Amino acid sequence: MTEEGFKELLKSRGLKITDQRLLVLEALAACPGRHLTAEEIYEIVKTDCPRIGLATVYRTIQLLFELHLIDRINLDDGFVRYEIGDANENEAKHHHHHLICRKCGMVISFEDDLLESLEDRILQTTGFVVEDHEVKLYGYCKECGGKTD
Repeated sequence: MTEEGFKELLKSRGLKITDQRLLVLEALAACPGRHLTAEEIYEIVKTDCPRIGLATVYRTIQLLFELHLIDRINLDDGFVRYEIGDANENEAKHHHHHLICRKCGMVISFEDDLLESLEDRILQTTGFVVEDHEVKLYGYCKECGGKTD
């Protein structure tokens, strides 16, 4: 997404357009496939805005998370991580899944949503509407002993 796109997104959510908000969104967008900690976001943002404080980055992240502009994920490594969220809050939200190597810790995003039929069955049998889910699969990447045939 471009800077103009981010500005429109913030405006559509009734938010003031600030440098801090734009920089945090741009930092996350510039690192596709990475799941950044608040400290990593701070280090990226600090290069363009050296006077920004870590507390400001934390407050900005919290606000953007509450507005569903960014997603929070826990990869069981002791850190809370963030990534750009789904900008369309009116549609059902499904994230990609994460494959986590038990040996090297590499995280691979997996885009296929294979749980749609399960969600349909849950709706039919219980009336429960699944709004979101998170899947983490643990194993070994190709380099650490995974096999691909």
